[in-house]
Amino acid sequence: MDVGFYHLTRTPLEEALPALLGRTLDAGERAVVRCPDAAAVMALDAALWACRDPVWLPHGTAKSSHAARQPIWLTEGEDVPNEARFLFRVDGAGSDEFASFTRVFDLFDGGNPQSVQRARQRWVAMKSSGHNLVYWKQEERGWKKAG
Repeated sequence: MDVGFYHLTRTPLEEALPALLGRTLDAGERAVVRCPDAAAVMALDAALWACRDPVWLPHGTAKSSHAARQPIWLTEGEDVPNEARFLFRVDGAGSDEFASFTRVFDLFDGGNPQSVQRARQRWVAMKSSGHNLVYWKQEERGWKKAG
């Protein structure tokens, strides 16, 4: 399985994630976004409804209905009610159990030294577990594969 580490250096998560989720939906995939806590779920929920590009990102949370029909599911837990194959981890949220996913996106804040250190630790652990790892660094426009 492929695990991509996305080093946010230019914009916050609320601005960077919508483009990645838009590409996920364009590819015909569903996504689960695991957040570190309920406050992060609420903040991301509001940000996705307010984003302008892409214009609309249909998504739900535990406070929504029809969980199985949601193309994007925001959670602080391990639930995957929409049968998503793409997992987006915010700062390593959730367990390292990825068996049901085909791609994992690990997004971390490059402006936070603790977040960067935790990402390095996750990289080492996942590499030793045999995952295919790719490092992406945020550039002025988009992402650059750096490792």
